[in-house]
Amino acid sequence: MMAAQTPAPAHNRGRLKQGVCGGVFRGSNLSFDDQCRAIAEMGGVCYDLQGPDKFPIMKKYGIIPSMVPGSSPLANGVNDKSLHAEIVKRTHELIDVSAAAGAPNLIILSGNRNGKSEEEGIENTVACLNQLKKHAEDKNVVLCMELLNSKVNHPDYQCDHTAWGVEVCKRVNSPNVKLLYDIYHMQIMEGDIIRNIRDNYQWIGHFHTAGNPGRNELSPDQEINYKGVAKAIADLGFKGFICHEYTPKVKPWREALEEAFQACTV
Repeated sequence: MMAAQTPAPAHNRGRLKQGVCGGVFRGSNLSFDDQCRAIAEMGGVCYDLQGPDKFPIMKKYGIIPSMVPGSSPLANGVNDKSLHAEIVKRTHELIDVSAAAGAPNLIILSGNRNGKSEEEGIENTVACLNQLKKHAEDKNVVLCMELLNSKVNHPDYQCDHTAWGVEVCKRVNSPNVKLLYDIYHMQIMEGDIIRNIRDNYQWIGHFHTAGNPGRNELSPDQEINYKGVAKAIADLGFKGFICHEYTPKVKPWREALEEAFQACTV
């Protein structure tokens, strides 16, 4: 029996390498195998936040595990010194797993403030990442700390502004510690998306998308002009991945995903 062949992409997706998070398939009832097939058929190249158990299926379709899930829950992350030993141990293991699978990025979560000042949170986060950066550099895996909004979706999350995340990256001072810039979340917290991306580009390793308000499709009915944002990212020479993380609520999953791919094809 011949090995499964990777489907040829149906479209030229331009200068940006696009992929998905699992939410884009919500309501589709597709198996994971069928999801990966659909991504490849539609011209996507990667799938975020899937663990090692899914890597063989992704490989069958030429889909890259572009962001490996991390070692801590969202609310209890690297800004808590009492959790460092456990997080560091597990993250070292995940760096090795990621490198073996050719997965370029591993997500890091700051955790909630829980009464910590901005400076205390930065110092704790830097101390944790300093224990991990050399291993990440040696294995060519980028640790990407995600920027999330604390206004709507994740109350009290500490890495909720670009400046906070950039300060962490500056102090760690490693090419393998960067930010996962979630455009939806930063639209809620800061706006001025294109300017902020341009000003902080050297610290950004990965992008997520969704429509705002509502974290829905990337349709003309929402407020972010993704064509303009995508062009600005591509014009900066970005070579990483941009993954769609919305949940389809108006259109069927395939129509919504095609719309998202088209919105970021530049």
